[in-house]
Amino acid sequence: MRKKRSKQSTSGTTKRGSRAGGTKKSAARGATVKRGIHARYPWKEEPNPYFELRSSEIQGTGAFATRTIRKGTRIIEYLGQRISWRTADKRYDDEKMSRHHTFLFTVDDDTCIDAGVNGNDARFLNHSCDPNCEAINDRKRIFIEAKKTIPAGTELVYDYQYERTDDHTAADERFYKCRCGSPQCRGTILAPESSDG
Repeated sequence: MRKKRSKQSTSGTTKRGSRAGGTKKSAARGATVKRGIHARYPWKEEPNPYFELRSSEIQGTGAFATRTIRKGTRIIEYLGQRISWRTADKRYDDEKMSRHHTFLFTVDDDTCIDAGVNGNDARFLNHSCDPNCEAINDRKRIFIEAKKTIPAGTELVYDYQYERTDDHTAADERFYKCRCGSPQCRGTILAPESSDG
């Protein structure tokens, strides 16, 4: 199945580093590379300055904030091999899995990202029906951003909203079971049912 996202964004909220120039003092300061929260793209750093990986009560390994993350912060880009959906369907056959487990992420109708191949730590962010992060499609690149201010120590989660079709059954609901434990849990990582009926 495909992780569908509908939200779009323009840019993150990270700060730009200082430019070199002016006095010798400022030139020396500008010559040093800004890192962490002062870098223009801190989500490109390894290790990521915003979170660490630990065991999660939701499932397997999760990402936990190492500092307070302000609302709107671009935390990490979702990286991996870009493949067609035809290739993805051949690579991962849900009917042959005892439980659902892939790292596929929809880019558009033709392309997805398989973070199981050349992926980064973004693939370890778990699903929640009450998320503190959201996935943003910015010019066909997927970024995870803070949906609200997140205190240090909190697990970073977003709503996977797997594509739901009319032929999904009760067995499919169980196959895509949600384990987020939120009071708002809808019981599945599939997208909410349409109210259009």
